[in-house]
Amino acid sequence: MSADVADALFRSPLHERHVALGAKLAAFGGWEMPLEYAGGGVLKEHTAVREASGVFDVSHLGKARVRGAGAAAFVNSCLTNDLGRIRPGKAQYTLCCDETGGVVDDLIVYLFADDDVFLIPNAANTAEVVRRLAAAAPAGITVTDEHRAYAILAVQGPASADVLGKLGLPGVDDYMAFTTATLGGAELIVCRTGYTGEHGYELVIPWDDATAVWDAIAGAGVRPCGLGARDTLRTEMGYPLHGQELTLDISPVQARSGWAVGWSKPEFWGRDALLAEKTEGPRRVLRGLELTGRGIPRGHMTVYAGEQPIGETTSGTFSPTKKVGIALALIDTAAGVADGAEVEIDIRGRRVAAKVVKPPFVQPSVR
Repeated sequence: MSADVADALFRSPLHERHVALGAKLAAFGGWEMPLEYAGGGVLKEHTAVREASGVFDVSHLGKARVRGAGAAAFVNSCLTNDLGRIRPGKAQYTLCCDETGGVVDDLIVYLFADDDVFLIPNAANTAEVVRRLAAAAPAGITVTDEHRAYAILAVQGPASADVLGKLGLPGVDDYMAFTTATLGGAELIVCRTGYTGEHGYELVIPWDDATAVWDAIAGAGVRPCGLGARDTLRTEMGYPLHGQELTLDISPVQARSGWAVGWSKPEFWGRDALLAEKTEGPRRVLRGLELTGRGIPRGHMTVYAGEQPIGETTSGTFSPTKKVGIALALIDTAAGVADGAEVEIDIRGRRVAAKVVKPPFVQPSVR
């Protein structure tokens, strides 16, 4: 990465900690973030999360607040999932769509109260999500971008509850539930969620307190992990990444994210287009591919059934857990391929055999 490029990127409040740990830094969503750390690397970091615990700095993720009388009802009228299904103290995965049903972003909503909603969008999409909500907000409701007011650390892995216990933080039993807590004078939000398929937590921390909290977690023996391992972990789960499995051209119906749509709600952005696509059936759907030949797939590789191109990969990687190449791909529904079917992926001009599978590729431990 050139110095000019690096200077144009935002940095986490933990940037100096990452440099001291010998992190390989990369641009992601307009931020300079750790890809992997010296002495670890993606494979060791991935394994730490699957078998013990790891901590990710995901402070590049957006933060926004919607406040005012009727804030929750307003957000519910805009985003796809049904906030009426949860109570204050719970979080919910949802989508921000445009009028065509394309996905502007996928995000997590923290419901504090009917008049107080906290959002965590993706880094590159935060400004657009805030812009759309602010433009639609009625009088009395404010939408504020708090992107650099908070840091976020994700403690993930089967030992993550023990880690929080050592630090005197609450474990939060229910999935997607959150609470507030204090660590060394810092006021935190502790949420039982993550992006790895393992038991884990995300800690939302005031920006200036991030270093002290990071040091406390590292002092508990947790391995620092970069975005490289985060990507292999989420791909093994079949979790979508915006810009790859979800885009303005890839709808929730195509991405098999319809479970995050409140289909019976009377109103949300993109409702008519999504209902029509659901009724008619999508022209393509997201499938999992597990290589039976040797190779590592990446995104934007053509998938074949015989000599017929039937789709394109959206993400691909080597699975550290299964020791094979895996991919997510948008496959034409007209091709009629079933789970277990044999296909091929064109990996840099070489056809490699794969079978169609239903994600996740690895059984998650999340409950």
